[in-house]
Amino acid sequence: MVRLNVDIDHIATVRQARRTREPSLIAAATLIELAGADGIAMHLRSDRRPIQDCDVELLGQSVATHINLQIAPIEEMIDIACAIRPGQVTFAPEQPQEIAAKTGLDVILNRDPVREAIARLGDRGIFVSVFIEADSWQIEAAREVGARQVEINAIHYAELAEGGAPLATRGRVDIYNEIRRIGEAAGLAKQHGLQVAAGHGLNYRNVRRVAEIGEIEELTVGHSIVARACLVGLDRAVREMMAAIRGQITP
Repeated sequence: MVRLNVDIDHIATVRQARRTREPSLIAAATLIELAGADGIAMHLRSDRRPIQDCDVELLGQSVATHINLQIAPIEEMIDIACAIRPGQVTFAPEQPQEIAAKTGLDVILNRDPVREAIARLGDRGIFVSVFIEADSWQIEAAREVGARQVEINAIHYAELAEGGAPLATRGRVDIYNEIRRIGEAAGLAKQHGLQVAAGHGLNYRNVRRVAEIGEIEELTVGHSIVARACLVGLDRAVREMMAAIRGQITP
């Protein structure tokens, strides 16, 4: 079965709105794990929005499953990752004031710094993934710099699918083509010996089509789960996402 990592950034967003201690990320991570998720993801940004250094450290001490720390491949963040030693680091792009990354990391443009960062983390036994577009050249570059996994950006598919049903014929064709593009990229990455993940923009309505791509082993979902948790609770929201991945619920 495809593994599910739950991104808890938006739980931290609620906390940071008032700069209080609630909701507790440790309590949230515990509930997520008890609901059956395979790991916890979080994005530590240079502007510390919304995850803080102490969050990474405390969750590193309390999470029983797996931590996927998403960071930019810059020296400050690499130093933190080396000190914390999460189970996994995913390199992702970072732009000032962005709400969320829209595009994957350009590994080709950043080939040398990414290669050096991966080597440094690898020396400390940290598994490194790169968040990239579904592009053959980026996949080849990821392999060359020593990444062990690629996380394919699913936002383009997610935005196409957001209109829901019924869709115009053109919309259905666009969605089919985007899923095919993701699948072809996943297959190529697998041929290169890379593990394959996907994420960004996935929700209860669209996740199944991505989960059905055989080469994809891991999905990262955050906003959709946290949004649903506001209405039905975190335990149920996580369990329902796992059911959606398995095709056991109808969107």
